[in-house]
Amino acid sequence: MGVLEKELAGGVLTLKLNRPESLNALNQELLARLREAFADVAADAAIRAVVLTGVGRGFCPGQDLNELGRGESLAETLRSRYNPVIRAILELDKPVIAAINGVAAGAGLSLALACDVRVAAAEALFITAFTRIGLVADSGMSFLLPRVVGWGKAFELLALSPSLTADQALHLGIVNRVVPGERLLGEVRLLAEELACGPTKAYGLIKRELRKSVTATLEDVLEYEAWLQELASRTEDYQEGLRAFREKRQPAFSGQ
Repeated sequence: MGVLEKELAGGVLTLKLNRPESLNALNQELLARLREAFADVAADAAIRAVVLTGVGRGFCPGQDLNELGRGESLAETLRSRYNPVIRAILELDKPVIAAINGVAAGAGLSLALACDVRVAAAEALFITAFTRIGLVADSGMSFLLPRVVGWGKAFELLALSPSLTADQALHLGIVNRVVPGERLLGEVRLLAEELACGPTKAYGLIKRELRKSVTATLEDVLEYEAWLQELASRTEDYQEGLRAFREKRQPAFSGQ
């Protein structure tokens, strides 16, 4: 069994970080496997939703600190290993759900924040962690976190690095839902299957709209929406949606 488990069923690819002895800390091999996996997802039309979770007690505590100090600078590590994974998740034209089964800290929290929907087990913990070893936020956290919780709260979480419970994370909007741990994967599976049966190309265009909106003017966004709506109207799923509406039935989207 490798450091990244994969399971494809019903259009849903489940990716499990599999280094339970380290609570699934990120090392060079795991980051490489994640990058490869998301590249494969982007190229495979049969995959219409992704679930990202961890094996064992942890989701991901961030960088495996035992791998630091081996010659490569932190800047180069981020540029070559972490940043491509974060971009791959954010830019993937398919929905990605984080099933946060345990602690999510440092770059592990960044990994969760890059996902489109985050569902947490009741026992999960959330920690920015970087200042605990004298570092600053990375792996997209300084971009993603303030857009979720606001500037002031983001500074507090990054500077003081408190441990947040799942309910506190829910209150701040860091996660979308909290469920009992024994129900986590079942609940996430139902959500992923619902998304996998939806208009996949429309979901991808929605992700593009949201990315654009964080840096664009209103006029830019209005024009971008018009352009993307034209693209959406050319999909098979749009035609199926119209037919289903006229025939008073549920649409059977193909993802095309």
